[in-house]
Amino acid sequence: MRLTHPTSRRQSRAPLRYLYIGCALAILAIVGIVTFLLVREHASAERSAARSANNIVQLINLDVQRNVDLYDQSIKGLIEATQHPDFQRIPQSLRHRVLFDAAVTGPFRGDILWLNPAGDIVADSRRYPPRQANFSDRPNFQYLRDHPDAGLEISAPFHDRIGNLGWCISFSRRMSSPSGEFLGVASGALQLAYFAELFKSLSIGKDSNVNLISEEGLFLAREPEMPGQNLIGQDFSQRPNFRRVVREGSGSFVSTSSLDNKERLYTFAKVGQLPLVVIVALSTEEVYAPWRRTVAFVGTATALLCLALSWLCLMMGRELRRRLSAERELATLASTDSLTGLANRRSLDRTLRTEWARAQRNGKPLSLLMIDVDHFKAFNERHGHPGGDEALRRVAKVIAGCIRRPADLAARYGGEEFMVVLAETDLNGALIIAETIRNAVEHQPPYGNDDRPVTVSVGIGTHRSRSGLKLEDLLAAADVALYQAKDNGRNQVGFRERAVG
Repeated sequence: MRLTHPTSRRQSRAPLRYLYIGCALAILAIVGIVTFLLVREHASAERSAARSANNIVQLINLDVQRNVDLYDQSIKGLIEATQHPDFQRIPQSLRHRVLFDAAVTGPFRGDILWLNPAGDIVADSRRYPPRQANFSDRPNFQYLRDHPDAGLEISAPFHDRIGNLGWCISFSRRMSSPSGEFLGVASGALQLAYFAELFKSLSIGKDSNVNLISEEGLFLAREPEMPGQNLIGQDFSQRPNFRRVVREGSGSFVSTSSLDNKERLYTFAKVGQLPLVVIVALSTEEVYAPWRRTVAFVGTATALLCLALSWLCLMMGRELRRRLSAERELATLASTDSLTGLANRRSLDRTLRTEWARAQRNGKPLSLLMIDVDHFKAFNERHGHPGGDEALRRVAKVIAGCIRRPADLAARYGGEEFMVVLAETDLNGALIIAETIRNAVEHQPPYGNDDRPVTVSVGIGTHRSRSGLKLEDLLAAADVALYQAKDNGRNQVGFRERAVG
């Protein structure tokens, strides 16, 4: 028995499907937009931190360059003084003032020395007479001696051997005669503590550091210092991060430190034309801390919004399901006979028109079974209306049980009459189903103490391809066949071959 077409069920589920798809797309759009904004904010946080770090690098560069220029001016002044024609005629006691009058002084600035070709001290900015020491073994002294065209030479870190300056670097220039003959070296020392003090004045955040490294990879200074480690003079030339710094020259990148395995944002630049590199390493924990707080807040808000949207969608879906269920129930009630549970007359008429039109299009047969309960008025008089109703329900249940295909329809035609629509079923098939129904009704248990079984008579009307019948003719044929079965003694199946085409 068919009351609701599968297409109508699919159509009734369509609004729910569209609702859920729309909700899912809305949630995906919200998550996608928020993710895009957070990714962009992450990149913005990195750029902002890199700009701040670059400002620090530039400040350091300016200060270091200024001090190096001061040293260089002092060294050039010493060289110019020694090469003046009247220098040798100046009394010995005044030479010290002439040589070092323009020398830089101040905290962390070391001595300025005049070394002869053998590496011995000729003049010393800190002492007169000069201290005694030889520096011919120093690599920068040897380099200047062997390279006439060398400019300002910055040494590797060294520990002061003639005073108490601690770790230093030196700035040196070659002293040459007009003919290019090597006359010695003018050199000035700068305490590395100067860089540490300079770096301390900068605010770089927790777990971050500032570093100064020579282009050759020798470590010069770091602030803050690593507990228990003295990095000064260590060779970093083969470290991956330093090799990238040298390769790129200046810029920023995020990488893991080879010293403590922590991720940092490295911003770096060369100090002017000097073979020195300043590196500011900011902790990514600090750099991205505001962004992570934003992610936590926005992520939580987005999750709550999506949950709320999902909940609203589920609530709307539940209400829509209820409405659709109510509509289906109303549709079922509108198409169902309340007594028997079979399709009612309205549903029967609609199905008849549909199946008739289909049979006309595809040329397939269509059969109708007209079923009438025998002697129903007498049964009703014996058992009353409740008994008659029960008998009709039993007959309807048997008919529905004998209809197997979803396309077939069993309906109450009126009173004690029923009708079965058999799509794509010829006369032989209709006879089989009709006889099955008749036999099953006859063998139902008796009602109460009544020893007379309830029986039915069945009339068949069949439309065959090119039969020329109309729908009204088909109904009339089934009705005539039913009366034929009644006239022949009831409890039997009747049909008229000519009447059905």
